[in-house]
Amino acid sequence: MAGVDEAGRGACAGPLVVAACVLKPTQLASLADLDDSKRLSEATRETLYRAVTRYAASWSVVVIEADEIDRIGIHVANIEGMRRAVAQLDVTPGYVLSDGFAVPGLTAPSLPVIGGDGAAACIAAASILAKVTRDRIMVAMDDEVPGYDFAVHKGYSTAHHMACLDVHGPSHQHRMSYRNVAARRREERPDIPPPPDRDRLER
Repeated sequence: MAGVDEAGRGACAGPLVVAACVLKPTQLASLADLDDSKRLSEATRETLYRAVTRYAASWSVVVIEADEIDRIGIHVANIEGMRRAVAQLDVTPGYVLSDGFAVPGLTAPSLPVIGGDGAAACIAAASILAKVTRDRIMVAMDDEVPGYDFAVHKGYSTAHHMACLDVHGPSHQHRMSYRNVAARRREERPDIPPPPDRDRLER
């Protein structure tokens, strides 16, 4: 059984990271602390990341950049990322559990689990893989794109991040189809119309 989950869906900058994971039943005792990554401290996530990558039967991580999210929309990117992550596993799962919503087009039967990253170990493991990978990307991005403090807020729409956007305007790592980013881009370039597809805007 594989679990699949993502990190960065609600951010307005940086990539969406999707992970899939198949755990070995004999190693579950080594992963007893698995839980929804958002409930865990950074140190605990890092420890569990090392344990998951060591003990999992198979795992994969897919990174979808901001420009692709702008092209196809966040929900489509999420679904596509989950398909890619499952397809890249070294073993073929007989069943796939996803966190919260159905994922059509997978190579195996699947079931959405509400609150799955806190209820199913394989989803929690995927949540850890996605969250730690994305956090590391955002910390590195802080050096590559200074002025936004990506290492602090990880691209989410905090008051501090919005204040940085007000000062510097959007960077190439921001999701231009998101309403809060698009509004600040139009302040710099009033000739740029708002994004036409409201389904692709941040809600």
